[in-house]
Amino acid sequence: MKSQDTPFEGGPMDGRVLPVLLGPTGHPPKTYRIPVPDAAGGPPTVLVYRRVPRGHSSKLGLPQGWKYEFAAEGDQGAGKWSGGLSGLKWPWSKPGTEPGTQSGATPDATPGGRRDDADE
Repeated sequence: MKSQDTPFEGGPMDGRVLPVLLGPTGHPPKTYRIPVPDAAGGPPTVLVYRRVPRGHSSKLGLPQGWKYEFAAEGDQGAGKWSGGLSGLKWPWSKPGTEPGTQSGATPDATPGGRRDDADE
């Protein structure tokens, strides 16, 4: 697998450059989680870094590499399209509904309680 030396900014990893494995598209992962063991033997603390463009080309505006910035909020502010444990959030989904559910669904298939041919 290919890897790329990627700089980290902010947080405890500020100024470090680590080799990060690239995915099938040639980009590093959107989030990078680093577990830090607890000195007292408790559960490890997880540092979360988010991928951002390092710079943009002048003509086309394409990203010229990537860097990671520290996300102090951790996994909570994962972004607009992150699904977390609740599943995928599609851009065409209605806000406030979970995938696989219909808002305002009633057991009757006829909209608005109107009569249908099966009621006769």
